[in-house]
Amino acid sequence: MKRFNNNYKALVIGATGSIGAAFVRDLESDDQCEKVVQLSRSEPNEFGLTIDLKDESSMTFAAMTLQLEGPFDLILGSTGILHGENLMPEKRLADIDMNVLQETFAINTLGPALLLKYFLPLLTTNGLMGFISAKVGSIGDNRLGGWYSYRASKAALNMLIKTAAIELKRQKPEALLVSIHPGTVISALSKPFAGGAGSKARDASIASQEILKTLDGLNAEQSGGFFAFDGEELPW
Repeated sequence: MKRFNNNYKALVIGATGSIGAAFVRDLESDDQCEKVVQLSRSEPNEFGLTIDLKDESSMTFAAMTLQLEGPFDLILGSTGILHGENLMPEKRLADIDMNVLQETFAINTLGPALLLKYFLPLLTTNGLMGFISAKVGSIGDNRLGGWYSYRASKAALNMLIKTAAIELKRQKPEALLVSIHPGTVISALSKPFAGGAGSKARDASIASQEILKTLDGLNAEQSGGFFAFDGEELPW
């Protein structure tokens, strides 16, 4: 990435997902990137670390351990849930279920809030931390309704990032913290919703390159913003 002169360090959280794995591949192929550290729930990294968004102790331990490897110039959070066993986006208010709400918010909002708490301090003074969000989390862009828990959890994530960016500005004026909408990406997350001949779903490798290019073009005044993969600034 051009924003970092050379020998920058990156941390990818959610590194085994489609976009996260693509981030890792692209960063490892960047000659300017000195090191890429991966964190995921399912596969221990080179330090034997895993991270569970519903287990705060795993985040605390991972962050404390990685203090010795940091600070990091680039931290990417590529985690999230849209569907799962007994969990699908709600089409109507009548479909809302407490267990679905709790699970969706645990992964999409509460876990990332703790990631901010423990990993934002590992960012360099002019570093960048970006979280994968979703355009459907935009309140101003909501024209179709439905998907209550997913929309609300991503809107809450965006607010957490906006608020944390204000605090970060006081501590590290040249650093950035942003939300990124990746578009529809071919992945396990999007599989039930991205089919059809007219699908705009893209390969994760394409999405990764687009996102990294957009992040590379941001400046400190845009910290706290919500951006699409192509650089468009999205409404809250």
